[in-house]
Amino acid sequence: MTDRIEIPPAFPAVGDVRGKRVVLTGAGRGLGELLAHGFSRAGASVALVARTERDLKTVADDLPGPVLLFGGDVRDAAFNDAVADGTVEAWGGVDVWICNAGISPVVAGPLKTDPDVWRDVLDVNLTGAFLGARAAARVMAPGGRLIFTGSVLGERPARGLAAYSASKAGLVGMAKALALDLASAGITVNVVAPGWFDSPLAAGWKSNDRLEQSILDHTALRRWGRPGELVGAYLFLASAASDFVTGAVLTVDGGYLLK
Repeated sequence: MTDRIEIPPAFPAVGDVRGKRVVLTGAGRGLGELLAHGFSRAGASVALVARTERDLKTVADDLPGPVLLFGGDVRDAAFNDAVADGTVEAWGGVDVWICNAGISPVVAGPLKTDPDVWRDVLDVNLTGAFLGARAAARVMAPGGRLIFTGSVLGERPARGLAAYSASKAGLVGMAKALALDLASAGITVNVVAPGWFDSPLAAGWKSNDRLEQSILDHTALRRWGRPGELVGAYLFLASAASDFVTGAVLTVDGGYLLK
């Protein structure tokens, strides 16, 4: 009898997504554009999904690898199914589906939150992600990966973002439930929860000295995240190095939730 662990002859390369067929929603700008570059440069084929085809074409023109473009609304179940079927038709399957599409309007408290705004945020951020996962699960083989873009604001809300925070907190619960539902199919489901990154989306927060200082005071590393520091979390969850990871939330926030 021995207490030595069995050492495998080789280990999977972290972030190796060469040849993966990736569907990416919200790909027309912001984090979606960043992820498109990250996966394409890493050797993946990327199906770009967003409402505005003009934005998709702009992103696609700068990518080195194979791309597909799908313009439409992630809140539409039929559109999500069309993305899944179109990717299978073009590339023979879907290996990774990243539900990244989201909106985050800031409103001044619940009394000034229009019910239509509340519904729009939940429909895009939560229902849209569910419909994408549903479409992906229908066409994915064992080894498939579902990755949701969450947020630290799902755990530590900010004023004026009740709808956004609710959608991102709900996303975590949904991902954990789907991880249980899809485990028997060999599909993993995980969430990446970004903190505060230096990007155009953060311009309003950075331009307000009080808000920026509050963010930095809560961030253990005392700085804004750099865009390149976020992509690796998605590449890890899409690669063979994360085969035994499901139902997890990978927080990339510089320690924002620690303080």
